[in-house]
Amino acid sequence: MFEKLERIKTRYEQLSEEIAMPEVIANQELWRKLMKEHADLEETVQRYEEYLQVQQEIETLEELCAEESDAELLQMAQEETTEAKKRRKTLEEELKVLLLPKDPNDEKNVILEIRAGTGGEEAALFGANLLRMYTRYAERHGFRMEVLSSNPTELGGIKEIIISVIGKNAFSKLKYESGVHRVQRVPETETSGRIHTSAATVAVLPEAEEVDVQINPNDVRIDVFHASGHGGQSVNTTDSAVRVTHLPTGMIVTCQDEKSQLKNKEKAMKVLYSRLYDMTKKAADDEYAQNRKNQIGSGDRSERIRTYNFPQGRVTDHRIGLTLYKLDAFLDGDMDEVIEGLIYADKEAHLKEVQA
Repeated sequence: MFEKLERIKTRYEQLSEEIAMPEVIANQELWRKLMKEHADLEETVQRYEEYLQVQQEIETLEELCAEESDAELLQMAQEETTEAKKRRKTLEEELKVLLLPKDPNDEKNVILEIRAGTGGEEAALFGANLLRMYTRYAERHGFRMEVLSSNPTELGGIKEIIISVIGKNAFSKLKYESGVHRVQRVPETETSGRIHTSAATVAVLPEAEEVDVQINPNDVRIDVFHASGHGGQSVNTTDSAVRVTHLPTGMIVTCQDEKSQLKNKEKAMKVLYSRLYDMTKKAADDEYAQNRKNQIGSGDRSERIRTYNFPQGRVTDHRIGLTLYKLDAFLDGDMDEVIEGLIYADKEAHLKEVQA
């Protein structure tokens, strides 16, 4: 491990020199590439340098303990040595996690899909709650959201919505949101005050580009039609809505939010690329998961991952057994404690596999 850390430190120092060279700065494409590599290594190098500093401190303290004759000073040095060794152990564990292979999709933008599940209109209203939750979370983290396709209800709920979430490391933050989200509350339409259980499903896909997936134009059928609103009424008089069908898989994507047929087609193709990429990725993940004992769910959309209980004001993530009694804040986008917990648990699971 330490040989690898030394190589990383050497490379980081080399990059620090290269990105300051005038000829490199003049070549913006090369400069951006080296800057990215430099930034990717920075946290690991900082932790390693802190580890080396603590290691030096331990060696100095141990020498002091061996030479010190004053009982009080010796006790102080021994206590400091114990604390420094605890810190060294913590840094070792952090370095092991930092050296784990990174998910190549982590830096990608996200295609986020929310669909109402069991529960009728109440499930659709909960879908709208989830949309607001992710919107507020995106705002907190500087992500930009763009609606690609939506199917709202007359009461303000959402039957289905597809959104592009754009921002650095968006997928790394949101990838664990895929699955079934369950809500327990008294619906607005319920007069007897009984608590109902409803659900909505969330799918989080890394946004794919044409270089990630090859699509034969002959494998795609494009149909255009009038966009429709609530109750099926036409919302404009032109054939602006677009339905894209991928013939080999039968996958269908419909977009009608834009008045421009071209824009709707572009959005539909963006979703299609991402779904096909996700299909390929999921097949590889399923094969890998057969040999993986400790897995944090990040793609199985049939898995119930979280419960939102309104009467008790709590939210529970079932994968890591974490319950928070701050449902209002969570639904307002304050999701970091759960998301960071999921990221940490997944890294710990990977670490156990590496060490097994």
